[in-house]
Amino acid sequence: MMLEGIAGSKGIAIGKVFIYEKVTMTVSNNIIAEEQTSLELEKLKKAIAISKQQISSIKEKTLIEFGEDKAQIFEAHLMILEDPVVIKEIKGLIINSKINAAFAVNTVINNYYGQFAELDDDYLKERAADIKDVGSRLLRNITGCEYKTLADLKEEVIIVAHDLTPSDTAQLDKRYVLGFATEIGGKTSHTAILANTLEICAVLGLENITKKLKNGDYLILDGFEGKVIINPNDEQIKKYSQKKKEYEVLKKGLLKLVNLPAVTTDGKCIKIAGNIGNPNDIKAVIENGGEGVGLFRTEFLYINRDELPSEEEQLQAYKKVAEAAGGKPVIIRTLDIGGDKQVDCLIIQEEQNPFLGYRAIRLCLDQRDIFKAQLRAILRASIYGQILIMFPMIADIMEIRVAKDVLKEVKVELSQRGVKYDRNIKVGIMIEIPSAAITADIIAHEVDFFSIGTNDLCQYTLAVDRTNEKLSYLYQPFHPSMIRLIKHVIDSSHKEGKFTGMCGEMAGDPLAALLLVGMGIDELSMNSSSIPHVKNIVRSISYEQAVEIASKALKLSTSDEIINFLKESADKLNINNMF
Repeated sequence: MMLEGIAGSKGIAIGKVFIYEKVTMTVSNNIIAEEQTSLELEKLKKAIAISKQQISSIKEKTLIEFGEDKAQIFEAHLMILEDPVVIKEIKGLIINSKINAAFAVNTVINNYYGQFAELDDDYLKERAADIKDVGSRLLRNITGCEYKTLADLKEEVIIVAHDLTPSDTAQLDKRYVLGFATEIGGKTSHTAILANTLEICAVLGLENITKKLKNGDYLILDGFEGKVIINPNDEQIKKYSQKKKEYEVLKKGLLKLVNLPAVTTDGKCIKIAGNIGNPNDIKAVIENGGEGVGLFRTEFLYINRDELPSEEEQLQAYKKVAEAAGGKPVIIRTLDIGGDKQVDCLIIQEEQNPFLGYRAIRLCLDQRDIFKAQLRAILRASIYGQILIMFPMIADIMEIRVAKDVLKEVKVELSQRGVKYDRNIKVGIMIEIPSAAITADIIAHEVDFFSIGTNDLCQYTLAVDRTNEKLSYLYQPFHPSMIRLIKHVIDSSHKEGKFTGMCGEMAGDPLAALLLVGMGIDELSMNSSSIPHVKNIVRSISYEQAVEIASKALKLSTSDEIINFLKESADKLNINNMF
């Protein structure tokens, strides 16, 4: 029996199943008497203290075994526990609504979880797991519920679960874990991130897999194609065992590429950069051989708080990344929030169609004080490294002109105050709306660079909600319309002497690199773990070969034809990247 899910972490795993089930806690809304309020508050206080101790221990273990950047996951957990707004809301329910501590925690945590889970940005959406993890821990410590961890494993198994929290994965012993198979989760979930860090195969989004298996079943996980084979036959085991050996050889080769540039065999240089969601992510980008930051999402500064971040707070975040990049370029995307991304510090009316609504640059041009504060912080940080500014969700050339006018105003203000900044700072836009892609030849006159956001460009071009699992078959980044738009954008920028990068999910796909290099892309920016794989592709081909491949692909009629053609081309060129 074969199931298809989401390829979360590359690799092949073959072994016995261990179904990881958690105790489901039922939290009742028991109204408490006035005199019980202090008792419930004390329960909350003790549970918070115990939770902090537990998380601090996990953080220390993670720091030693996985490095500082992964340990920051648990620093974020501690911040949630120490967040005065969250704690105030919980205490408020206990005191004012006279409900018990457990139900108060459950209510507040579920509210925040819901806010994050509904976000359109995959990276931010997956941070809902942090909130759920912290909330579950608090509830266990309030109620005294027993909890099994993956630290108790004593034999090699493939872990099958509904979901794995950061705490779950951080405590496991890598010696006994062959792979992960979960019912939920995506490529940007913590399960995927830590699986990539641990170099453990993971297949996610396998609906009801815990109901289809039992402990002791035999399983093959294909982390390249997102496939799972239940109780495979001898022939399948032999085939995938060979594939596993080939991948081990490939990984050893990739280690040698970290300090080498992404240059084709005939000398064409492609910049390989990383996408980051907070300042701590820059370390992993550099360690994996990234040549800068192609997308710095700034939304982390605005989420889970009831006050807007100050200019100084923003400055410190941007400065930290600029300095850590060591002179390599850092593209900072201005605030991309609103509409579908509700946050407490911004009051935005609900919309019937938030994906196409009041968000990103539209919000910033309307609320100039917020926009100008961010631009001031970015400009002030620009003296600490090579920073570039990128405006998101651009649909029309007039939006660019107005945004640039606001930027000029901020520059004048800083100059009048004698504040130093990079007076020649480059300004670009994300190409994620079809209207911008189609008119790229017009827009190119107004900017210094383009960065193609394939995630939104694909869903808008194909009119498909990329978060809708029932429509996932329609979400095709290799659709002929997509690659023709991408080619038009690249050509339009080059005609004006500008450069085009790509920061969407497609940029981290090694198979897409074959195509994109030949289409003339200048920069590819991705999750840090994908950098060595894409760099390997670039260094394995000549630009001339890539151009020929792209030329033929642009003439094909369907996504499947294009994907199959790229795989065949890789085989003919003897490129081993385990597509």
